[in-house]
Amino acid sequence: MKQLAIFGRILFAIPIIAIGLSHFLMTPEFLTKLEHSLIPGSMYTVLLSGAMLIIASVFIILNKYVKIACLWLAGMLFIIITTIHIPNLFYILKTIPLKPELLNLALMETLQDTALLGASLMIAYYLENNKQE
Repeated sequence: MKQLAIFGRILFAIPIIAIGLSHFLMTPEFLTKLEHSLIPGSMYTVLLSGAMLIIASVFIILNKYVKIACLWLAGMLFIIITTIHIPNLFYILKTIPLKPELLNLALMETLQDTALLGASLMIAYYLENNKQE
């Protein structure tokens, strides 16, 4: 069972590393979506958040400070969901004519980050309870 937990931890971290790396390869089209976020200086915070995602994932893979990294990741994802994804959804809903493909993409991004938020909280909880047993 321990090998399964290690494998799951690595499978969880690898996509987050890929997402973090993608923050350094953003196209101008993608960056325009950030104009509707509630984060000031959002163009520059993309690089910072990408680096933070990579650092958290490396700690998770190396099994060092995993609980702190997962809670940090959960906090970041909560901020991203509430300040970027939800305002972007409302912006898309206000556009005329409504573009269903943009709405579907924005909804999938929101749901993806919500699932990652839940998974990071579960990993942090599991590690805490596993140490007590």
